[in-house]
Amino acid sequence: MAVALVVVGAGVSLGLWAASGGDGGSTGSEARSSQGVPGRAPQASPTPSPTRSYPLSEAPRTIPAVRDHEPARGPGWQPEKGNRVVVDDPALADEGRLVAGELGMAYAGEKNDKKAGDLRLALNGGKGANPESYTMTVRDGRVEIDGPTDAGVFYGTRTLKQETHDDGTAPEGVVKDEPAKPQRGFMLDIARKPFTAGWIEDRIRELGDLKFNQLGLHFSDDQGFRIESSSHPEIVSQQHLTKAQVRKIIDLAQSRHITIVPEIDSPGHLGAVIDAHPDLQLRSAQGSAVQGAIDISKAESAEIVDDLLNEYADLFPGGPWHLGGDEYQALTRSNPEASFPQLAAAARERYGSGATVADLATGWLNDRADTVREHQRVPRAWNDGFFRGTSVQAAKDIQVAYWTGKEIGARAPLEYLQAGRKVINYNDEFLYYVLGEPQTFVYPTGQRIYEQWTPRVLRGTAAVPARYDGQILGGSFAVWCDLANSQTQDQVAAGIRMPLRATVQKLWDPDKPELSWAQFRALADRLG
Repeated sequence: MAVALVVVGAGVSLGLWAASGGDGGSTGSEARSSQGVPGRAPQASPTPSPTRSYPLSEAPRTIPAVRDHEPARGPGWQPEKGNRVVVDDPALADEGRLVAGELGMAYAGEKNDKKAGDLRLALNGGKGANPESYTMTVRDGRVEIDGPTDAGVFYGTRTLKQETHDDGTAPEGVVKDEPAKPQRGFMLDIARKPFTAGWIEDRIRELGDLKFNQLGLHFSDDQGFRIESSSHPEIVSQQHLTKAQVRKIIDLAQSRHITIVPEIDSPGHLGAVIDAHPDLQLRSAQGSAVQGAIDISKAESAEIVDDLLNEYADLFPGGPWHLGGDEYQALTRSNPEASFPQLAAAARERYGSGATVADLATGWLNDRADTVREHQRVPRAWNDGFFRGTSVQAAKDIQVAYWTGKEIGARAPLEYLQAGRKVINYNDEFLYYVLGEPQTFVYPTGQRIYEQWTPRVLRGTAAVPARYDGQILGGSFAVWCDLANSQTQDQVAAGIRMPLRATVQKLWDPDKPELSWAQFRALADRLG
């Protein structure tokens, strides 16, 4: 672990490639014999007309690795100042301008003619294709990247950016690439530890270059509420992001095809809200306050949380919304009904004489899902927010963010999958970077993720059966700030650098990688 962290720390920079990926191994069968130390043999001086004197090209090495490369003979392609980036559709203007600036080329807009050295971006209208797929063709001294959507084309430009970093050459031939999983995420706890807007923006650039497509922001917890609020300014912590800063973050994320997934956790983890509204705190029959727990028998509790959900739905665009739902302390008591008679009474009043506190908590989750669903959002919740043996069932469209099997009464992933639920993998044994390493947590290493984890490894180290793979939407690496001062934000950036790269490699292609871990790490270090 110590050795891995030294290597990670040595590769952090904040230039063009500061927060970007590396170069990975080929997966095409034609190129597998070339999987040695990352790098390329010197090529002959490029000419616009390939000849038989050129060796058969090797697959590009990127992080994540491209999934298929058809080799060809030719000089490949390098960006040159003055050469054009052109598009065939105005919808690709943002992608064109971005990659032109990164590669030192001229953005020329929509053009139908062809010139030597061109990079052309195109939409191919591929119906039924993976919307994040792309094809990149390097031929006759030009490059064309096409895909069914602008997202796919963007990922093709990330591959090209990695290939040509530091005077590298995009190899002749055709890349056909697509992700295995549609959700490739990074979650950041900004509630317990305030991160600067600039640091978050650096991570977005890093995530975009690595082909992640989600950034989760956990911005409300017992320790703080970290985004400006107009509906309830009294709950906002002194250190927080303004809405103007958040809009800038959102704009940058959208330019990298990254969706922000907000999380206001409830009915637990609401300490910052309760500090301003102590009358809403859950209290036991003996009058003792329950840390972070809101009293869900009170109508005012639902009103304030819905106020916040409605407010931030207008701020954050995109589909997914994380409702939390975990660690509601009322349900950790041996007899919740006896410990919290007001909750038991509210459950019976709403759901009938046999209803329990778990029924009431499930109803709370369903009600909050209704709130975000009105904004066309897809709800998700932590796995310990779902309860077995209740008369009230969680709505079927609430996706399961599976993080642990250690909680009291925790259910195995198969129970959710067999019930037909969609699951996102947050496996805390591989994907949790918890500051200060409290309890049994240790900082995850990229090597362990790279060599032992796949999206089907939802709990512990064992994979669920392959027949459930389609229900696993993807995964998310998560930074939790339980002991917030254990690391600076720059130390966090260094510590998660290789784990992020390993995670996205396995979300893009869960099969055993072609490169060894040492080769993969060297590849990432070469690209910064």
